[in-house]
Amino acid sequence: MTELHATIAKVTERIVARSAASRLRYLDLIERGRDAGTNRDQLSCGNLAHGFAASGEDKPVIRAGQAMNIGIVTAYNDMLSAHQPYGRYPEAIKIAAREVGATAQVAGGVPAMCDGVTQGQAGMELSLFSRDTIALSTAIALSHAMFEGALMLGICDKIVPGLLMGALRFGHLPTIFVPAGPMPSGLANKEKQRIRQLYAQGEVGREELLESESASYHGAGTCTFYGTANTNQMMMEVMGLHMPGAAFINPGTRLRSELTRAAVHRVASIGWARDGQPNEDYRPLGHCVDEKAIVNAAVGLLATGGSTNHAIHLPAIARAAGILIDWTDLAELSSVVPLLARVYPNGPDDVNHFHAAGGMAWIITELLGNGLLHRDILTVARADLTDYGRAPTLVDEALVWSEPPTAPANDTILRPVSDPFSADGGMKLLSGNLGRCVMKTSAVDPARWTIEAPARVFDDQDDVVKAFKAGELDRDVVVVVRFQGPRANGMPELHKLTPPLGVLQDKGFKVALVTDGRMSGASGKVPAAIHLSPEALGGGPIGKLRDGDVVRVCALEGRLDALVDAAEWAARDQAVPPPAPFDTGRELFALFRHHSDLAEAGASPLLAAMDADR
Repeated sequence: MTELHATIAKVTERIVARSAASRLRYLDLIERGRDAGTNRDQLSCGNLAHGFAASGEDKPVIRAGQAMNIGIVTAYNDMLSAHQPYGRYPEAIKIAAREVGATAQVAGGVPAMCDGVTQGQAGMELSLFSRDTIALSTAIALSHAMFEGALMLGICDKIVPGLLMGALRFGHLPTIFVPAGPMPSGLANKEKQRIRQLYAQGEVGREELLESESASYHGAGTCTFYGTANTNQMMMEVMGLHMPGAAFINPGTRLRSELTRAAVHRVASIGWARDGQPNEDYRPLGHCVDEKAIVNAAVGLLATGGSTNHAIHLPAIARAAGILIDWTDLAELSSVVPLLARVYPNGPDDVNHFHAAGGMAWIITELLGNGLLHRDILTVARADLTDYGRAPTLVDEALVWSEPPTAPANDTILRPVSDPFSADGGMKLLSGNLGRCVMKTSAVDPARWTIEAPARVFDDQDDVVKAFKAGELDRDVVVVVRFQGPRANGMPELHKLTPPLGVLQDKGFKVALVTDGRMSGASGKVPAAIHLSPEALGGGPIGKLRDGDVVRVCALEGRLDALVDAAEWAARDQAVPPPAPFDTGRELFALFRHHSDLAEAGASPLLAAMDADR
């Protein structure tokens, strides 16, 4: 068996040591949850009668209390292409549960925002905090103490992190995440990007743009670029929280249905008890998600060039399990984890092409074979992470897992560790007199890893677009967008800025983005120093920047600095923040904004308050 890479081991040990006290408190929490109050044995007759009143043919089994009752938490809505398939899942799950003598109930629904709809709109300011709302909703769903296991139905950007954060507070329950898969491939991503830039330049109209977008986002299933949604699915695989190979099977296929059925059967078999006796194969979520699983998630993120949003989400997920990680950990892992995948925006191909080339089974096998993943984690499958190096398929209508190919089917999409696309994972930590931030370099030409240029400072992304259209940015420029952090406006993604900044770059200018906000997992080719902490609201140094200040963004040296005389810098006042938002429901999230943590800690008001309250 391959020995674990020394740096992976060192970072893991550091996380274990840092998290010792908080992890112990968490493990005590879930042990008490199992043994004490959050199970059907503790319910009164009135409680229990309410719980099964509408259960129809499942009522006698639930009433008897001898078989697992599975709680379904669903993010179904039919506005989101990714979540529309979930509409029919509950009935299929109930049938599959009956096949193994179990029952299932929809415990609750959680909101599911579509970032694709809200990008550049006021509603995007609710997006990050929808994650915490989902965590709250998940906790409400599971609080009814009716369940001995759980299935999480969710895919997209904030939904999986929120589901996992909430489910981890009920970590005594065995829990499996059930994806629905990506839509089939549509318009090539390179062509979509070209049309967007033409629209930004005014060379095509809205109708042409809409036709292009409709050809790209065209049916049921997850968007096919490798943004945050599909990064979620990758991470659930390397953490062992899916049935093996479930991530990227298209909706509406027999294989997809059989994987869902298998998830139901499996969760029914890994509970605290079976047939009234303690179960030796008990696999509670809180034990599956340990320090090693969190490191695996980080390694998968880096090896596949996944979304930078997980520089925020992964610390939040970890904290929900009593585990403390930071961007230094991510940067150190990135220095030894090579980039093995090129999937749009890091390359022209989408996740369907990635899956066809060998996908997660090949990636996991390759990383395990080179000591870059923890093999010995507790997964929801039958063995350890080795199970996830096998690909699901149907043989005579039966679900089986086959060995992965010995080499990728397409080396423009997947590469071995011995010949990677890049020697590192492309997640850089930048620090300097402007604070700490991250930069994803995997899609950025190395010639653009260092940008030094005068700043143009904005407090609103719409003002950037106006300045671009007026020709005011046709020069070497570091575009600074501040007051975009979680405390200021909920930290919306600034994906709207990618086309105009890409146009400037294509004109030959040196361009970079610096922001205390977020950039989409599809941020692409423009160097972007993002998630800058501390944010402008509350005194972050980005609030001192002025138009014309020379800013140096350097991924090679890991630096982000305003090249301003130190005495002048110290004497400057902070910029005055814009008024608090008051429309589109943004005002309802003022409580979250006022109490949010720094981005590096997960930007979560829930976790900040929870930790302060212990």
